[in-house]
Amino acid sequence: RPRWRRAAEIQERMIAPDGSFPVVGRSICYRCGACQTLAQAALLGALPADLAPGQVRSALSAVIKRTLGSPGSWREDGFLRIGLAGSQPSLGESYITTGSLYLAACVFLPLGLSPDAPFWAQEEQPWTGLRAWDHGEDIPSDHALKE
Repeated sequence: RPRWRRAAEIQERMIAPDGSFPVVGRSICYRCGACQTLAQAALLGALPADLAPGQVRSALSAVIKRTLGSPGSWREDGFLRIGLAGSQPSLGESYITTGSLYLAACVFLPLGLSPDAPFWAQEEQPWTGLRAWDHGEDIPSDHALKE
C-alpha cells in the first residue's frame, strides 16, 4: 500500500494549474480516467498524509474540465471521441474503441463517498501544481518512497 499511496501523491503533483498532465502512457485516451489511482485513494480514504481531500477534489475537477470539456471531445451522438483533449485518434492504441474510452469514468470513483466525507465537506484547496506555478508558494520538496 505505501507504493500505491506514493503513486497517488505523484499523480497529484503532475496535475498542472490548467488541469493538464503529461501525455504519456498507453492509457492516455482514458482522459481523466488516467487519474484513477488518485480518485481511488480518495474513495478509500487512503490519501497520502500531505494531500488534503479538498485539494484532491479541486485537482480532479480541473482534470475533468480539461479532458472532458475540450472542444471536439464529444461526437454529435454524445459519445466520447478517441483522444485526451479533443479528437486525437492517433493517441489510441489499435485496440482502443469508443467503449474503451469510458474508463474515463474512473475519475468519478469519489462519487461513492457520502456527502459529509472530507472529500466533499472540505473547502476547495489549491493542488500542488497550482500552488507552485500560479501562487508561487514555497511547497515542500518531493521525496522518494523509502521502504
